[in-house]
Amino acid sequence: MNIKLLAIGKTDHKALQALIDEYTKRLSFYIKFDLDIIPDIKNVKNLSEKQQKEKEGELILSKIAPTDHLILLDENGKNFSSVAFADELQKKMNAGIKTLVFVIGGPYGFSDEVYQQAKGKISLSKMTFSHQMVRLFVIEQIYRGFTILRNEPYHHQ
Repeated sequence: MNIKLLAIGKTDHKALQALIDEYTKRLSFYIKFDLDIIPDIKNVKNLSEKQQKEKEGELILSKIAPTDHLILLDENGKNFSSVAFADELQKKMNAGIKTLVFVIGGPYGFSDEVYQQAKGKISLSKMTFSHQMVRLFVIEQIYRGFTILRNEPYHHQ
């Protein structure tokens, strides 16, 4: 299985980017992983929230293959413990999914079209985090999941 993380807009903070790079490197020892950044939409001040979500949705869907298994990072998604998330990753691998795609949307969430394509939604927390921090959290949790599946000493219970 391949895992891809799609996100809108680049990471501006060098320290966060360094950590994202570190966990991306660690994750590469377990699975093929890609972080695909969709550039910010220009002139968003002239767009309504709905128009911005629709434009971002078009860009997101242009990066998705018909066989991809799309999971949205969404505040109304399912909550997992790290161990339960690791189990979920194992289930996806056992199901023969070729590419698992996690998507972090823009500031207003996802368009209806993106929701229709999604196979599931995950919430990292009831709290709100910056989109840049969420990237790090998602990559770290995927990494943690693989260390749990391999019984490596990274995760402590």
